[in-house]
Amino acid sequence: MSNNSLINLGDLSKPADTLIKKISKAVGGIFAPSQIRRIAEAEAEATIITARSEAEALKIKTQSEIEKVELRQRTVHRLITEEMQRQKNMEDITAEALPYLKEDANPDDMDDDWIANLFDKCRIVSDNQMQSLWARVLAGEANTPGTYSKRTVNFVSELDKNDAELFTKLCGFCWMVEVFTPLIFDEKAEIYKKHGIDFEILNHLDSIGLINFQNVTDLMWDFSTESTVGHVVYYYGTPLRLEAPKYRNGVEVGKVYLTKIGEELFPICGSKPVDGFYEYVQNWWRKYLPVTKKG
Repeated sequence: MSNNSLINLGDLSKPADTLIKKISKAVGGIFAPSQIRRIAEAEAEATIITARSEAEALKIKTQSEIEKVELRQRTVHRLITEEMQRQKNMEDITAEALPYLKEDANPDDMDDDWIANLFDKCRIVSDNQMQSLWARVLAGEANTPGTYSKRTVNFVSELDKNDAELFTKLCGFCWMVEVFTPLIFDEKAEIYKKHGIDFEILNHLDSIGLINFQNVTDLMWDFSTESTVGHVVYYYGTPLRLEAPKYRNGVEVGKVYLTKIGEELFPICGSKPVDGFYEYVQNWWRKYLPVTKKG
């Protein structure tokens, strides 16, 4: 085991300590102190098997029987190597999740089957970027149990790294318009193409289930024209107040909206605001901006 194993829990916060114990219970004690002993015992057992096999080989007279012994030796070695790598993957993901835990998180409320399913899916993941995504899913569920459906967990297990990066790029164009919405008004516009978003990419993200792409007609956000205070939307915390013209009671919000899976993954995708996009949308929505009274 490496020196940065989660075996040495140290001075962890209560939510972090609770999460580790919860994972250990659901997955089979993978973070219990006995883990070091289990790995050591497995390696010792492999050594014994190897020694016995070599002794047996001296007594074996046929080549086929020798080959069987060698095959058994290779199998044992492979299994131990694979399990140690999977163990490391699970510990790395859990370690990365701990800083995302909130003080009021209550991992005790997490469903054991949900935890077992997550680690069954993520234990083969060694890529740092994808491990980071898994860690944020784990922490998000620990912070608010029920946040991520089993369907979303299963989706992430099949998500290609390149597709994850494309989704993150798209989410850079998301505004809070009652719900987080990617404002894609014209996918041929330079501001989208410059950041890797075009018709083909939108179709692809639609096909894998992260978004719905309506490439013919614009979607509308309906609201009453009777409001005296207008309606406020946000781009990464920056507000923009809108008012619908008298001749219509809605605002165009482009051609894309997030699916349920997309909505669950948006907060943890690591997206950042796109330079100039606030001004681009402000100009696109200029007919919806409040009229400043003169004098």
